[in-house]
Amino acid sequence: MDKLVIDRKKVLNNFAEYTSAYNISDSKIKLKVEHTYRVAGLCDRIARSLKLSAYDTDLAWLIGILHDVGRFEQIRRFGTFSDADSIDHAHYAVNILFYDGKLKDYLISDNPDISHYMEKGGMESLDIIKKAVWNHSAYRIEDGLDERTTLFCSIIRDADKLDIFKVVNDTPLKDIYNVNTEDIPKKEVSSEVMQALREKHAVLRSLKKTPADYIAAYIALAFELVFPESFIIAKEQGYLDNLMDFKTDNQNTKLQFKEIRKMVEEHFGI
Repeated sequence: MDKLVIDRKKVLNNFAEYTSAYNISDSKIKLKVEHTYRVAGLCDRIARSLKLSAYDTDLAWLIGILHDVGRFEQIRRFGTFSDADSIDHAHYAVNILFYDGKLKDYLISDNPDISHYMEKGGMESLDIIKKAVWNHSAYRIEDGLDERTTLFCSIIRDADKLDIFKVVNDTPLKDIYNVNTEDIPKKEVSSEVMQALREKHAVLRSLKKTPADYIAAYIALAFELVFPESFIIAKEQGYLDNLMDFKTDNQNTKLQFKEIRKMVEEHFGI
């Protein structure tokens, strides 16, 4: 049998046990715990909108729970969400789940040799989990994946982006990237970041230089959404709209965000 038994209660209990080892009073840890639950819920909603089977819907939800397990050690060790300044949290999550064997805690399987598949590959569901977690925050999904694996990668990527809109809307930028608060309303969006938005794609991490760049780059994630349900959710949330209403004292920046709003609204067909 190539299917796992995904018991949501067991998964939630084990995720709670895993995260209990970290300092929940740390706002960054708390943020990522709450983010995880919301992303899993969004994965579930997107999967249902695609009329996936009950098993595939559970698999999408499970990937949502597991996608950011690398964040907690990243925060404890480095005190930052910035992969550039620490570790690639998605790749580290794969190490935790597959090479440290933590994935077994979340699963029920009738295959007594599941450890072999975790290490060597060959069980479809495990391979999908590995690829989806590995690719969830990448600039682009890696080449060469089959259609089914790409589907699950796209679901988690959409769900993660949708909740990032909320996180960035609700969390002061200085708390996410340690940006100088006084600089936030003054700086313009750099020309390279504006060009990426005009081309309607995500912004490379290396291009972001100013606080306005970070906000514009988060907005650019809207161009990467894949599923019709994701567009519906983004409109319902209102967070993307709030991000485009960027408060600035710089007249050029105001014009830039007016242009950004127009591009996004045209993309969404508003």
